[in-house]
Amino acid sequence: MTAHAIILQHVLAEDAGLLTPILHDYGYTVTMIETPIHSVTTTQALDADLLIALGGPIGVEDRDLHPYLHDELDALGTRMADNAPTLGICLGAQLMAHALGADVTSTGRAEIGYGPLTLTPEGHHSPLAALGDTPVLHWHGDQFAIPTGATRLAETPGYPNQAFAHGPNILALQFHLEVDPTTIERWIISNANELALHSIHPTTLRRDAASHGAALATAGTQVFTTWLDGLVTR
Repeated sequence: MTAHAIILQHVLAEDAGLLTPILHDYGYTVTMIETPIHSVTTTQALDADLLIALGGPIGVEDRDLHPYLHDELDALGTRMADNAPTLGICLGAQLMAHALGADVTSTGRAEIGYGPLTLTPEGHHSPLAALGDTPVLHWHGDQFAIPTGATRLAETPGYPNQAFAHGPNILALQFHLEVDPTTIERWIISNANELALHSIHPTTLRRDAASHGAALATAGTQVFTTWLDGLVTR
């Protein structure tokens, strides 16, 4: 029987990128749900073999302004309580943390651009070990606490909680490994106002995507495939 993956997308510029061909290679059929238009239900979430929640320019604290986030939090919480394979990236990771009872707050600043991670000892024994010293793409201003029972996997100087795992089936990443470096212009154009606000020149992102994008795509693919290989059947 073919496995089914649901991907929750919050904004068109932040697509599944490298994850789509990986999932196809693993035999998944993929359903994309634009949650601002079509909210995900707990039934949909539980029926999927894999659920991936992508990033977006809003935050957990905006859930009353964007009510579909409540549906997404309910779906993620129900799914993770069932130990169903779940991957969150950026906003997706923050939603997962909140659904698991951890605080998610705005820092009032931004971490945007390519930069390294420091893996925790546990991170070195996780799928993230494939990253080595490869710079990853950061694009966030909120931060999450580590949920009770979860394992902290990575940090940066400004953001001590960059990733967590809750057993082999639940992985949350504050940073972006999924971005196809050839599509960085979508990110730059969609976030032009934010870049200007933080005095980040688009040329810097273009240059760093050209310098680090291919290596990150290789390392990110290894992270995702290692995680998929380690999933435990419910």
